Amino acid sequence: MPPTVTIIAAGAMGAGVAQCLTAKGVTVLTSLAGRSAASAQRAAAAGMRDADDPVLAEADFVLSILPPGEAVALATRLAPALKAARRKTIYVDCNAVSPPTAQAVADIITSTDCGFVDAGIIGPPPKPGSTSTRFYASGPRANDFATLNDHGLIVRPLEGPLTAASALKMSYAGITKGLTALGAAMMLAATRGGSAEALKAEFAESQPALLTYFERAVPSMYGKAYRWVAELDEIAAFVGTDRPESAMLSAAARLYENIAADVAGDNRETAALDRFLKR
Repeated sequence: MPPTVTIIAAGAMGAGVAQCLTAKGVTVLTSLAGRSAASAQRAAAAGMRDADDPVLAEADFVLSILPPGEAVALATRLAPALKAARRKTIYVDCNAVSPPTAQAVADIITSTDCGFVDAGIIGPPPKPGSTSTRFYASGPRANDFATLNDHGLIVRPLEGPLTAASALKMSYAGITKGLTALGAAMMLAATRGGSAEALKAEFAESQPALLTYFERAVPSMYGKAYRWVAELDEIAAFVGTDRPESAMLSAAARLYENIAADVAGDNRETAALDRFLKR
């Protein structure tokens, strides 16, 4: 029988994961309490069913797929229902959090006698049959989570400590999102300095692959910048605040704060980036 999986929440990633599972006959539950109409629509389109916390806690797996700043709060919220549940689920934290944050979630979950898996998602919101989104999983129950390979997901267990998956996610996202932040920052600086056209031309001649990357990555970042703030702060903590390179990631978080405010405001910065990339 296909398992029952709880996914919180029904954002773009959570709904994409749900769609892959429901396409394979998996029952997917979620919580729509306090969620927006858009979330409810995504959940319905993905075949997710609304349920209250006691029902959510009885699923075979609970997947936490949230902005990283909400990971601990969700575990805390569900802990009473998980503790009271007759069947002990496997709780999979799939959020872009640092190993210490992942360990904090693990401590909450293991106090309920449920299993815990640390996981990191690399790739875009998946679609059924796609192979571009992978779940890296660590911890003693990672192989149990990997049974969802038979039900529409791509799960790759890792050797190493409980939080190895978070360490991988932090490292990968630090490179990709850090590089996007650096590119955006220097495009804006070149625009302010009057050298945008020359910089674009030089990149086209000497770094065409990097320019192609920025043409794709920078505009697609605008709508996600607000979610990347907490993630970059987590990455900075992962690097270690006692190390000078941690400041690079903290600065990237602040840049994404500015971009998010710009998206919600007058779009001055994003318009400048668009002009640079479309010259």
